[in-house]
Amino acid sequence: MTTIHNLGFPRIGARRELKFALESYWRGESSREELQTLGAQLRQRHWQAQAGLDLVPVGDFSFYDQVLDMSFLLGNLPERVRGFHGDALDNYFRVARGRSAATSDAWRLAKGSYGHGACCGGVAAGEMTKWFDTNYHYIVPEFCAGTEFKLDAARLLAQIAEAKAQGVRFKPVIVGPVTYLAIGKAKDDSNKLALLERLLPVYAELLDTLAAQGVEWVQIDEPILVTELDADWQHAFNTAYHQLKAAKVKILLATYFGQLQENAYLAANLPVDGLHVDAISDPGGVLPLLGLLPAHKVLSLGVINGRNIWKTDLSATLDWLDPIAQRLGERLWIAPSCSLLHVPVDLDSEQKLDPEVKSWLAFAQQKLGELRVLGKALRNGRDAVKAELAANAAALAARRASPRVHNPAVQVAVARIGADLGRRESAYAQRAAKQAAQLSLPAYPTTTIGSFPQTAEIRHARGEFKAGRLDRPAYQAAMRAEIARSVREQEKLGLDVLVHGEAERNDMVEYFGEQLEGYAFSQFGWVQSYGSRCVKPPILFGDISRQNNGTKAMTVEWTTYAQSLTHKPMKGMLTGPVTMLNWSFVRDDQPRSASCQQLALAIRDEVLDLEKAGIKIIQIDEAALREGLPLRRAQWQQYLDWAVEAFRISANGVRDETQIHTHMCYSEFNDIIASIAAMDADVVTIETSRSDMELLDAFEHFQYPNQIGPGVYDIHSPNIPTQEHIVQLMKKAAERIPAERLWINPDCGLKTRQWDEVIPALAHMVQAARALRAELAAHSEPRSVAEATC
Repeated sequence: MTTIHNLGFPRIGARRELKFALESYWRGESSREELQTLGAQLRQRHWQAQAGLDLVPVGDFSFYDQVLDMSFLLGNLPERVRGFHGDALDNYFRVARGRSAATSDAWRLAKGSYGHGACCGGVAAGEMTKWFDTNYHYIVPEFCAGTEFKLDAARLLAQIAEAKAQGVRFKPVIVGPVTYLAIGKAKDDSNKLALLERLLPVYAELLDTLAAQGVEWVQIDEPILVTELDADWQHAFNTAYHQLKAAKVKILLATYFGQLQENAYLAANLPVDGLHVDAISDPGGVLPLLGLLPAHKVLSLGVINGRNIWKTDLSATLDWLDPIAQRLGERLWIAPSCSLLHVPVDLDSEQKLDPEVKSWLAFAQQKLGELRVLGKALRNGRDAVKAELAANAAALAARRASPRVHNPAVQVAVARIGADLGRRESAYAQRAAKQAAQLSLPAYPTTTIGSFPQTAEIRHARGEFKAGRLDRPAYQAAMRAEIARSVREQEKLGLDVLVHGEAERNDMVEYFGEQLEGYAFSQFGWVQSYGSRCVKPPILFGDISRQNNGTKAMTVEWTTYAQSLTHKPMKGMLTGPVTMLNWSFVRDDQPRSASCQQLALAIRDEVLDLEKAGIKIIQIDEAALREGLPLRRAQWQQYLDWAVEAFRISANGVRDETQIHTHMCYSEFNDIIASIAAMDADVVTIETSRSDMELLDAFEHFQYPNQIGPGVYDIHSPNIPTQEHIVQLMKKAAERIPAERLWINPDCGLKTRQWDEVIPALAHMVQAARALRAELAAHSEPRSVAEATC
């Protein structure tokens, strides 16, 4: 009998219940008990949704992030929060976001007792970065040479008790010790692997604790196994699991997101009871793995795509699963490829989604339904699921035959792309001189990344418009009023380059997707990005172009209106083709690079329309550029080549005088800095605040040629940066990059913040810029007229 199981379930709730409960708690509007009650209700609901599986995960639910949960379970708290002796949940949120709930933090704020590392009324939030190559963000574990670990399994044990009480057959899920060390950061010069000796006894104690609770199987996630590992890290796996093999529980070691390749022998022969591999990412690796696997070991195959939303070809899957099932018998388990955290909850909630497109899709609930069909077929034969297989085949055939998927005009345009399409007229130095003459900006010019707070009034107006209760002229008037407010506030603050605030935009990808052919949109297709932040990725199902045969502009009207309100330069704000691709659910019937080329041509049309309308600065955000990197470095360059070229196609049709900006956030960029330079944007604004300007280390060995704005404060925390803190960061930047090529800006957009947080933070930023300019002027030697005009 094949075992069917799941690696993880979306935790936000079908209607984002967790998001709203968290934000209510953080505002001090609801109690800790109410938040915890909601968490218990969601866990119960999610276990019920997984009924019919042989094993369901426990411990995959989190109030913020599963990696942060693991840090607390291991007693690995940053030193800056160890002095808090309150509720553990409040300390947890301080690490996650810099503060906990308004009520629990109020007295400490009043007493100013936030200790060293304090930042403007809170503590420094933990660094946040992408979970492998997904759009999920985790809180990076922090280590130093003196790091000690101490088990605190209360959260996990409480969830196990709930599952037992509800009759759930479960397996706890934890992050494995080698992956935990690999994805963390040493805050000093110590070797992270040296901590393994201290860490493993705590894992052993945890497994013994779980065994005492009657746990049979534990899922230990080690996705780092799908990356290139040097000999030390390979040895760490052998060390770890030979030490843990004495545990009285069975271990299912789970890998996902990629291919084992040279790590296949290592993974197959670790002393664990079962191995899960991602058969979606590496179908060709399954049969060779069978020859490596010891005869007693379970093999779990991830046969349902846990990261995309297209229906599985069930018959084709069974064609290659049947002989494996005959060979392995009860040793074969099947599951989604990875946790279903990365897909929406339930397709049945969608009542407005295009019916044709909807028939091609499967969300988390439906993917579990597909898994049940496969399990039933393997156990009882295909006749037992004959109707389900026929319906699945019909849906797949309809998608392949749909005339909405392919647009000959788009394919002709892509075929005409030549190398010259991605080149600017002149080199950066010549462009920079022309732009400086036209824009007349001061040293350390200040700007923001694009969005301003999405207020309740904005959301209400958008909701009323979408519901048909507010007509288009009234909606446009409401958005214009918000744009005018954003321009007014920026002028009061004294910012140098303004933005229109993006009041009219629901999401930086969805907004554009709604105006492009080849996209469809869900109503409840929310996916967690981090904490309470959820995104609703558009569904890229067909060939892409702007509407009205490519002639309908998407942003020009709003941007030119904003520019009409000020004499200062107004940035046109666009989302770049690579980010549009990586933050969408992308069609799986052609290479991703082909879809990205189509997006690049559509964005290029918009860039040229903005320039024609008189906009002198255009920002094309590529927040997700690094996110699309393959997990193996050997495959990086191929991706970077087509991704950078797509950006260049979108950006480089403009005149020298038009200044092109791009923005990137919440990833590690040091190791792709040469590719960022190859994008040839005149200005790149980039996240550096949570990592304390760590990006600047890249400039020790790489001379970045263009202008750069290292983000000077963390917009994902409610903490307000001080002028002194910003000055300190910019001085650190000026040690590596000439001051005349530095901009000052936040590290991301401000849509998730409130105006009462935004205004003082930006005021401090502007004041810091003025202080830096004054210091620069004081240290500058008088120049001759010839030098000044050189």
